[in-house]
Amino acid sequence: MFRSWKKTTVSLVTAFATCLAVGVSTQAFAESTISVYGGANFSPHSRLETSGTAFGPTSKAIKWDGASFEMPPFYGIRATHWLTHMPQLGVALDFTHSKVKADPPPNNFTKLEFTDGINFLTVNGLYRHKMGNGFTPYAGVGVGLSIPHVEVAGAAVDGNVTEEYQVTGIAAQAFIGVDYQIDQNWSVFGEFKSTYGQVEADLNGGGKLDTHIVSNQVIVGVTYKLF
Repeated sequence: MFRSWKKTTVSLVTAFATCLAVGVSTQAFAESTISVYGGANFSPHSRLETSGTAFGPTSKAIKWDGASFEMPPFYGIRATHWLTHMPQLGVALDFTHSKVKADPPPNNFTKLEFTDGINFLTVNGLYRHKMGNGFTPYAGVGVGLSIPHVEVAGAAVDGNVTEEYQVTGIAAQAFIGVDYQIDQNWSVFGEFKSTYGQVEADLNGGGKLDTHIVSNQVIVGVTYKLF
């Protein structure tokens, strides 16, 4: 059932992305950009539940540390296309390498973190308003997949440590920011983004881990106009 749910999640996100692509297919892309960004991410407490594991049943509120500047640091890459006939509207593919770790881990864990990434891959719709003075406020929403590097260990697990990437559920996000144009090709931007991700992971040795992560991100970045 669990694997079936993950397949269903992937199918729903794929369907959304396809519908969005069809929706903009009648509009030629007037402007395409690539952006890279960094900054800091923060996550509020969330409830962790485990079942069928050597940890025993767990249901506990977990305090998360963003660990933004530990290697590899928090970062993101975004490709954006703005439409010819409606240049205030755009579509973007956004990859965010967000990070969290339990601080402290629950008593029966020696390690509980996603510091090689609770990664989010999302398709987004954007709206912008050019002000004519170099500044362009913008906002967007998106949906996609949560792809964490699951890192779980415990004293009673007998070597069955989990350290692997998994597609663990759906992700959704909203963001708002402002871009400042430096010249014809380059601009810089600042942004606040909040991303929600499901983490419903399989653990080596049997068992499952379930939590939901909200990643609040303060972002600064640079954008290059491709054409």
